[in-house]
Amino acid sequence: MTREPRLVTVAHGTRHRSGNAVAAELTAAAGERLGMEAVASYVELHDPLLTDVLATGDRPAVVVPLLLSTGYHVRHDLPAALAAAPAPAVMAPPLGPHPLLTAALVERLVEAGAQPGHGVVLLAAGSTDPAADADLQGAVDLLSSAWGAPARLATLTGRGARLPEVVRAGDAVVPYLLAPGYFAAKAREQALAAGAGVVADVIGPHPRVVDLIVERARTLVAHASGAGPARPVMKGPRGGY
Repeated sequence: MTREPRLVTVAHGTRHRSGNAVAAELTAAAGERLGMEAVASYVELHDPLLTDVLATGDRPAVVVPLLLSTGYHVRHDLPAALAAAPAPAVMAPPLGPHPLLTAALVERLVEAGAQPGHGVVLLAAGSTDPAADADLQGAVDLLSSAWGAPARLATLTGRGARLPEVVRAGDAVVPYLLAPGYFAAKAREQALAAGAGVVADVIGPHPRVVDLIVERARTLVAHASGAGPARPVMKGPRGGY
């Protein structure tokens, strides 16, 4: 690399201030660990937008989506923003599925009062993109293994079964959501209405998520430097640094 890159994270964005603050907190913590300039951005509903962040300055960027699975934003909006960026940029895959996220989910379940072996439902926001199906199933499989009992999947929107079809009386429901906001409030309300005995909190600014962002950023930097193999990345207009 000819210039030190900056870390740019990109979350969906929400009208809830506390939800946007999660992205900012995670980004600051990851940037401190990496010793990099770090900027949190959003796809919509909150500034700064990713397109605006990438349009400023001439430093290369490593972009880490704070999105849990593949979907329209990952496949369309974010690549379009990278393609329009004036400086080189590379992007990591979505955060999930990943064992570090699973560890955070298990901790949230235990904090809420669930016991290992308790019936558990992973509640995702959902997507209309069929490409998200494999990511969500992967997250369910990881949770089943870590929890020691089969987990089941429900979604709030898009493809997949809804909570009333999946929840059994007394189940523990854990939202597969990074931050508070509209979906988190809807998840709690619907889970309790469906008969859940325990509803865990969202993942939030969990240390394991910081670990994952740091891991993804280091992989992108190594990829751009030609320092060994890396996970697939999306490239900017100059194909790297």
